Amino acid sequence: MKQAPYLMVSGKVQGVGFRYFAQMTAADHSVSGWVKNLDNGAVAIHAEGTPEQMNAFIAALKKGNHFTHVHHIEETSVPYESFTSFRIQY
Repeated sequence: MKQAPYLMVSGKVQGVGFRYFAQMTAADHSVSGWVKNLDNGAVAIHAEGTPEQMNAFIAALKKGNHFTHVHHIEETSVPYESFTSFRIQY
């Protein structure tokens, strides 16, 4: 059964390539959905995949890349929308 968490990622996550990192990480874990910057400095992610895919995806997001520093990821469940890819929204 697939899950659809909405993730609110805070920390040093804007202006450091975090959206691209999230998109590449989603591809690595076969996760679909979207990512976008928010006006408050956080990044929002709607991700869809199996529980195993979500666990691996979120764990990778917490580690970030060399330029990011994730302080917190708040997770809430949202309706599953059957996305077929993972895109950056502007």
